[in-house]
Amino acid sequence: MTRPWEADHGAGFQRRLGKTAAEVGDSRTTQDCPEIWELENGDIAVIGRDATGAYRDRLPPGVSIGSDERLVIISGRLLSAAKPDIRDA
Repeated sequence: MTRPWEADHGAGFQRRLGKTAAEVGDSRTTQDCPEIWELENGDIAVIGRDATGAYRDRLPPGVSIGSDERLVIISGRLLSAAKPDIRDA
């Protein structure tokens, strides 16, 4: 069965949403920084800490992680800094 949405792995990076992790105090380097990016096709790419293993067995009812998906965590500060750059639906 075809999914209603599929990630386009060919889409390039368009722009960072919000500030860098260093700018919000979440990192001292540029080598391991969480990021939020808008892709050329309008999808969003999130770079964060992989927490799939830590959360897989305690997800809320009705929530699942597909075999080709990962649960990532970013700081609330990073997401808040991106809010002005995120388009309304």
